[in-house]
Amino acid sequence: MPDPASPSATTNRLEHAASSYLRSARHQPVDWHPWSQEAFGRAQSEDKPILLDIGAVWCHWCHVMDRESYEDPEVAALINRLFIAVKVDRDERPDVDARYQAAVSAISGQGGWPLTAFLTPDGRPYFGGTYIPRDDRYGRPGIGRVLTAMAQVWRERRDEALETAASVMAAIEHNENFSARGAQLTPALVEKIAASILAQFDPRHGGFGSQPKFPHPAALDLLLQVACTRSNAQAREAFTDTLEKMARGGVYDQLAGGFHRYSVDERWTVPHFEKMLYDNTELLRNYVHGYQSFAREDFAATAREIVAWLDAVMTDRERGGFYASQDADVGLDDDGDYFTWTLDEARAVLNPEELEVASVYWDIGELGDMHHNPAKNVLHVKRTVAEVAKLMGKNEQYLRPLLDAAKRKLLSARLERPTPFIDHTLYTGWNAMAVTAYLEAARALRMENARTFALRTIDRILHQAWDGDATLHHVIAYPEEMAAAENAPGTLDDYAFTIHAAIDAWLASGEMRHYHAAIRLADAMIARFYDRAAGAFYDSPPTQDASIPLGALAARRKPLQDAPTPAGNPTAASALLRLEALSGRRDYRQIAEETLACFAGVIEHFGLYAGSYGLALERLSRDPVQIVIVGSDSHAARLEATAVAGFAIEKTVIRVDPSRLIPGGLPEALAETLLQVPAPAEAEAWALVCRGRSCLPPVTDTEALLQTLSS
Repeated sequence: MPDPASPSATTNRLEHAASSYLRSARHQPVDWHPWSQEAFGRAQSEDKPILLDIGAVWCHWCHVMDRESYEDPEVAALINRLFIAVKVDRDERPDVDARYQAAVSAISGQGGWPLTAFLTPDGRPYFGGTYIPRDDRYGRPGIGRVLTAMAQVWRERRDEALETAASVMAAIEHNENFSARGAQLTPALVEKIAASILAQFDPRHGGFGSQPKFPHPAALDLLLQVACTRSNAQAREAFTDTLEKMARGGVYDQLAGGFHRYSVDERWTVPHFEKMLYDNTELLRNYVHGYQSFAREDFAATAREIVAWLDAVMTDRERGGFYASQDADVGLDDDGDYFTWTLDEARAVLNPEELEVASVYWDIGELGDMHHNPAKNVLHVKRTVAEVAKLMGKNEQYLRPLLDAAKRKLLSARLERPTPFIDHTLYTGWNAMAVTAYLEAARALRMENARTFALRTIDRILHQAWDGDATLHHVIAYPEEMAAAENAPGTLDDYAFTIHAAIDAWLASGEMRHYHAAIRLADAMIARFYDRAAGAFYDSPPTQDASIPLGALAARRKPLQDAPTPAGNPTAASALLRLEALSGRRDYRQIAEETLACFAGVIEHFGLYAGSYGLALERLSRDPVQIVIVGSDSHAARLEATAVAGFAIEKTVIRVDPSRLIPGGLPEALAETLLQVPAPAEAEAWALVCRGRSCLPPVTDTEALLQTLSS
């Protein structure tokens, strides 16, 4: 009878993993270990180096390396003889991934996935890179040569390996603990960050830089803030042009809605086809904010389409919760084939009139966009409907029904194809981001179903991922109710995003339990992650006992850069500033200010990756504006719609049912203000506008509210 702790003939130690990425490797002949004390203990007892693979279930090149190398018995035998093999899901363990990405970047100048690192038995990296081919090609040595060389370094040049590992660990500590005070926390620093972002704006195609192109949602929201508060025309142009060009590009799914992860070209035409929850929630907010500010119906339409795709594909409708990602491909020979079309494929689905219009509108031709199959077209809007009408000599009223029919037919046909894998894992931080995005969309676009689903999701987070006190887990639920051997620890991001989501849930529901959850989570976040000696937040808490953290987790890290989600420190600072305005807790503001001050001397150099910092600094620098709508009738709804128009990071619109105007029915600072203001005589609904600690007289009609806001 085989040892149950050892891999069987058909599975390895990942058989009982809960992560989708780890389970996808459970039949490989490599003797994989999950990230665990067992793996490190075995490496030290056998004096073997560790081969660390970090990847994700949505990662195309991770699949390629799995198929080429880790499923090859010859390569697996070499790994099993020379190394202790450890596989990590970067979505499940972002704390592990962040440190080894920093390490490999320090070694090779490049990070990404799959990340392949060679570690000392105690987990310190002495060599690393990304994708390694099976055999020598692409100007790279094959994996057999690399494995043999790295094992030989450990056996015969150990001092050199240890010296490299020590210097890499020092580099991680240095690079991940930015601390440079000196610059003043003023709006001028925000403007420097915005200027740095604008210097990279591509006025021809929208977006920033050349290729590849990522969307950078926090940077976009910062430009919108600068455009609206400083009348900055360049910032407005960069924001609106980028949203326009992205929504017209192949990076946007023209049939089902939702954004792919990034574009490989500067024109937004050919994407990497995986779709991530966090990209779509943050871009949803961009389009909602654009609609709020400029009343652009095209922005509202894109926002609604993102929600429709998430609803249809990426959500647990019954219990609440948002799935993590959708893969790009179905197999290794497939490069976005699910999402792309040959002209013949389109011709088989559409009638001649529909095909004629669709091929001009979405640029479907004999020669397409994909290198692996030049006949494959990525649907993108090359011409507007008005331009197509002019080109074809038709009117728009004739073309629009044809385009609508073509879209329905193409999408219906696409749904018959094998569907790329969807990771049904519910991650806490990403779900919290989705809650915030849905609630903002619900309010601005009058989407009651989005509001209902977001509130269901925050309740699931607070019920399943949180113990009601200090402990918030990183994962709400795994697919098929799989149980992890141990809970992935909650990170700073998980706490910070969930605080924001709980505040937004209180704004949407008026239920004080959401507000109280935000307060308790904020206190737990400060206790677990805040560095009271030097300021700012670590991304993970110290170990609770005297044990030494595994591998590079010993390096303390204070996240500052938005990559790919908004950074933990400015997100935490923003959450505390929002709570301070509601609770009156000055300690929240002091911690937020101290956190931002820690990075003030270096932040302007981070440009595109400092968007969330700039937004947090705007919250700190500008007096909070609270617009309180009291009432429960249709007139109150009109006042609320008026108040919501126009994006500003410091503005909060609060709808209060008259029944809540009692002690304990409102957050402390808000109650102190609101309960002292007499309601206008005979008013069914009214609005109160407060800036900082002073309030203007209540108003009862939308015109008066507009005048008050404009002044």
